Amino acid sequence: MKDVNGLDLPTYDDVAAAHERIAPHIRRTEILTNQFLDEQTGATLFFKCENLQPPGAFKVRGACNAVFSLSDEAAARGVATHSSGNHALSLAYAAMRRGIPCNVVMPRTAPQAKKDTVIAYGGTITECEPSTTSREAVFAEVQAKTGADFVHPYNDPRVIAGQGTCSKEFIEQVADLDAVIAPIGGGGMISGTCLTLSELAPHVQIYAAEPEQADDAYRSFKAGHIIADDAPETIADGLKVPLKERTWHFVSNYVTDILTASEQEIIDAMKLSWKRLKQVIEPSCAVPLAVILKNPEVFAGKRVGVIITGGNVDLDRLPWIK
Repeated sequence: MKDVNGLDLPTYDDVAAAHERIAPHIRRTEILTNQFLDEQTGATLFFKCENLQPPGAFKVRGACNAVFSLSDEAAARGVATHSSGNHALSLAYAAMRRGIPCNVVMPRTAPQAKKDTVIAYGGTITECEPSTTSREAVFAEVQAKTGADFVHPYNDPRVIAGQGTCSKEFIEQVADLDAVIAPIGGGGMISGTCLTLSELAPHVQIYAAEPEQADDAYRSFKAGHIIADDAPETIADGLKVPLKERTWHFVSNYVTDILTASEQEIIDAMKLSWKRLKQVIEPSCAVPLAVILKNPEVFAGKRVGVIITGGNVDLDRLPWIK
């Protein structure tokens, strides 16, 4: 760790240590290519399938790093967090693997599939209203009762270091990438990507993809300071949360650009991914492909790594079913 302007930030050494620490608990996810999508975009796309992680999302990397770096004394008190879904279920999975309690605060509107997975992993859910304010207020009550270690969904150096292991694998698996793109909500995955690539492949451009209806990271990037929306409405439920100080550090210093897509463009890209990649991905994960299709001039002729961040879909509430 290093101190930058009063922020405790992870270094690449923390990423390397995290990768070794979490190796027994995660999957080194596969890379998929698709000729049809290459022809549609004019780019050569490489999809890293984090939807194939045991809990179905990349967030297992950061969650496992946080849980397995705890001392035995701290671990005995358990872990707690607030999350719209994938971090919650990933933390519950990591806690189950270590045999410790896990309490999570989730919006009442979070997909039932994600709630069911948290429970299946032994996590305890407390519901809140679908806003950042409510999440944080209810969580404060839960943490006060349990005394558990708070593992923030993204504004945590242990989590950012864990997410950085994804890009470490990516550039080991695919040579000569020109760019990497991932969704952005709170910015944990993007921050980990920035941390790793700035050390191992600084020539690779880093793009973030965001829904137009939850575009606070885009507006922050253009304004040069954090702009936080409290309760945006988008089908990309994993991308509703705002940037925080640690993730803003990485976004503002290393991201090439943030691009946005409409709700319909996200739905179309999600359907295209299901049809052509044969992968079940959730709406948040379709945003990168949506912005690539929307901005072909940015990506044409390039070798582009696309991080598919998760596949925990509520099959009873698919966005194209009215």
